[in-house]
Amino acid sequence: MIYFNCDYNEGAHEKVMEQLMLTNMEQTPGYGCDDYCRQAKELILKECDTKDAEVHFLVGGTQTNTTVIKSALRAHQGVIAADSGHINVHESGAIESVGHKVLALPAEAGKLTAAQVENCYLAHISDDSHEHMVQPKMIYISQPTELGTLYSLKELKDISEVCNKYRLLLFVDGARLGYGLAAPGNDVTLADLARLCDVFYIGGTKVGALFGEAVVIINPLLKEDFRYIIKQQGAMLAKGRLLGVQFQVLFKDGLYMEISRHAIDMAEKLRTVLYDKKVAFYVENRTNQIFPVLPDAVLDVLRKNYGFEYQARIDETHSAIRICTSWATKADSVEKLCQDLTNLL
Repeated sequence: MIYFNCDYNEGAHEKVMEQLMLTNMEQTPGYGCDDYCRQAKELILKECDTKDAEVHFLVGGTQTNTTVIKSALRAHQGVIAADSGHINVHESGAIESVGHKVLALPAEAGKLTAAQVENCYLAHISDDSHEHMVQPKMIYISQPTELGTLYSLKELKDISEVCNKYRLLLFVDGARLGYGLAAPGNDVTLADLARLCDVFYIGGTKVGALFGEAVVIINPLLKEDFRYIIKQQGAMLAKGRLLGVQFQVLFKDGLYMEISRHAIDMAEKLRTVLYDKKVAFYVENRTNQIFPVLPDAVLDVLRKNYGFEYQARIDETHSAIRICTSWATKADSVEKLCQDLTNLL
């Protein structure tokens, strides 16, 4: 069985594993207060072209989203997200469990617009009973989105301007950020995110690490006491150097972008075959998530040898699925799937 159902089927990049083994018996301070974490933070800040941000390492995406949102919002405040956003549909109510409502808005191809954000805020503040309602305070977006689409630099700037205008916080979930940065047509950089957001994170779990996300906090108000919240959420890893070692390797000598580009190259090969066969797509994108609409009969055959994720029913005989490539996807696995698709379609 060859799995294309997600981008974290494998362990970690061999260079990450080598460094973890090489440093395994070293004694270091705990809780991220070690030289490996310090060096990793310096590398990340260099890529973000800023010296003023703080970097904190957490273990996983849901843990990171919950910790960031809990630390940033007061008890009466909520977070605006796309209805397809990860915090709204794939985190078992984690945000609500810490006392904050997710204010979901309908989103085309997984993306919010600046106009939607502004209208949501104005609808709230213009209501005579707004003090009896959850106050929208943070905007949560993903780059890439759950549907693999990307915010352009202009779209991101427009949302950032609305946030600044109404004193809203902008939080970008970057669990798959490497695949967004490496995608054809992307015009958003890490430096852009550091300039336009209040806080964002760089995903490692889905991009070459065993586990780990790097939270980059730009807004000074969000920096204060953040480590207290990390600890309170059970998110402060005692052996914190394990996170620092991994991100040090990923951000040294461009490895993070190198392996991200590999995932994109593999996805593009699959897209070429699907385009040649005139396959329709549930949503178009150029990242590592592909959403073809295929005949159910074809899917029944593919399921014998491949793992992929069901996305939606399209009609009586067709379904949309999600195929994911990753930093670890083998070229011969892609070639085999391409050949089977060619033969079946």
